[in-house]
Amino acid sequence: MDDNETLNSPVADLPRVQRVSAVLWPSFVLAGIATVVFFALIDPIQVLDCQGVPPLSRTAAYSLGFFAFWLLTCASSVATRYYLGTRVPPPRRVDLVPDE
Repeated sequence: MDDNETLNSPVADLPRVQRVSAVLWPSFVLAGIATVVFFALIDPIQVLDCQGVPPLSRTAAYSLGFFAFWLLTCASSVATRYYLGTRVPPPRRVDLVPDE
């Protein structure tokens, strides 16, 4: 269990593999969609030629683009997972504290 998850958190009851796949799988699917949309509009070979990058095959350029999109979407999913797990305890009411 992570430090920022409480015992009554539904996420704390999930196995680690399920928590990891809840981040990786959606980011993989979105990276695939982003790759298709991006490379339907932009030819990677023309972009690489303008930048002076050593020549790559078209498949290598598509692969690099996919992994770049996967890294970006995975970072977004990890940030979402982190902020959903972070909990701020509710403020305590002073009048409910027992006298010592």
